[in-house]
Amino acid sequence: MTKFILGRIGMAILVAVTVSAVTFLMLNLAGDPAIAIAGETASAETIAQIRVQYGFDQPLILQYLKWLGSAASGDFGYSYYFKVPVFDLISQRIGVTMLLGVLGISFALILSIPLGVLAAVKPNSIFDRLSLFLAVVGQAIPSFWGGLLLIVLFSIKLRWLPASGSGSWNNFVMPTIVLGYYATPALMRLTRAGMLEVLSSDYIRTARAKGLRTSKILFKHALRNAIIPVVSLAAVQMGFMLGGSIVVESVFALQGAGLLAWQSIARNDLPTMQALILLFSMFYIFFTLVADVLNAWLDPRLRGK
Repeated sequence: MTKFILGRIGMAILVAVTVSAVTFLMLNLAGDPAIAIAGETASAETIAQIRVQYGFDQPLILQYLKWLGSAASGDFGYSYYFKVPVFDLISQRIGVTMLLGVLGISFALILSIPLGVLAAVKPNSIFDRLSLFLAVVGQAIPSFWGGLLLIVLFSIKLRWLPASGSGSWNNFVMPTIVLGYYATPALMRLTRAGMLEVLSSDYIRTARAKGLRTSKILFKHALRNAIIPVVSLAAVQMGFMLGGSIVVESVFALQGAGLLAWQSIARNDLPTMQALILLFSMFYIFFTLVADVLNAWLDPRLRGK
């Protein structure tokens, strides 16, 4: 198991370095950072001075290695727009994004697992078709459009919830629903498929023949085995949620890292964009690593034993 974990960690580090290199290359080729700092109306002489001052005249590979070395120590440079260290800027915002991600995956699990179990217990019933309908709707509705619908209904029409901000728990209700509902279809279908497979197995039929209560069969025997791939998928979905929070935070004006990413893109703030893309990538890589290790721990065949 230790060898498996070390191998996965090494692969995760390699992926992280690759992502950082590709991100740095694409962002620097997309625009001149010297112009972003000086402004569009700056003279050619001023731009040339800034290019020399910040080292933009050096080969791109040297710029990347210097940035990577600084980033490894937590120094992501200064924001061109906010005029503060990028690390401090992200530190002030990341808590909101992490909270939203935890709430979103919790909402998705609370909604998807019972619906998946119910659909498997009563296949081809009204409950099964309702679960399928909710899954199709969840995949069909874009996050930004679903968020706008909730704002119109609960903020403008009913005036129950605030439309924007992150000052209290009320501000997280609608974003949690939007972010969590997007992950619900995949989790629910996997729960249903796992339960159907387990319920048709021999040991479940034996448990029923012994006269065990239905609730005990479902939750102690069936769900315990069917939930294994769901937990793994939930870890990966958590990474998707943190990266996909850009849209949700922008719609609801939550002062998190997602909204900061949109602001940095709109203002061509390259240091902040680079740091955030690396951060969101690391989130996804970390949770994928957790899912791989969890799968290997639950199923020894995946680690070659």
